[in-house]
Amino acid sequence: MKKKLLGYTIFFVVLTMLFLVFVFWGTDKWQAKSPSISFVKPFTFTTQDGGHFTEKDMQGKVCLVNYFFTTCKGICPRMNANMHSIYDAFKDEPDFMIISHTSDPERDSAPVLKHYADSLKVNEHKWVFLTGRKDSLYNQARVSYLLDDPKNNVEKIEDQFLHTQFFALVDKNGDVRGGVYDGLKKDDLAKLKEDIKTLLKEKAGTSNFSNNLFGNNP
Repeated sequence: MKKKLLGYTIFFVVLTMLFLVFVFWGTDKWQAKSPSISFVKPFTFTTQDGGHFTEKDMQGKVCLVNYFFTTCKGICPRMNANMHSIYDAFKDEPDFMIISHTSDPERDSAPVLKHYADSLKVNEHKWVFLTGRKDSLYNQARVSYLLDDPKNNVEKIEDQFLHTQFFALVDKNGDVRGGVYDGLKKDDLAKLKEDIKTLLKEKAGTSNFSNNLFGNNP
């Protein structure tokens, strides 16, 4: 009797496992998700076309984020060349976009960014260039995207200059996922492309974009 009961128990456990595999295989619930390390706080910046761009414009999109400046002769050209390869790979995905912020808003006005964007020959609805107040730009890099140490915010903004080759990846709900990626390393770029593919397959759920109670930053 005990052997028969044990046999039935094992049978039903195996049957349940097979059912779960059949129902969830290939879905978001079956796959292990990359960790969320932060989320996008409210902001309002200016695009290369002079329009307003806020966190709401990212809602429902997988967004790749970086910081650069147009007069950079060091890492920025290499970094944005690598970014362009990612743009080429995903430019036809309706739920993907790239957001590049300037680190040097005093020089990188909207018209300057427009000229830079035109030189890349990209769809500026898919790859957006943003300028704004220096303190707001830097705060967003540090507090939302974790591309620099937030402790640097205590320094005088006039004495600061943000220069980083790292990218942040944001999912459709406004969560920053998977950590930061080095925009100059092939291995990081390869992993980034795979992670973008994974996030594009995920369905949007509860959004940090619509749940923030504090409004937009100036």
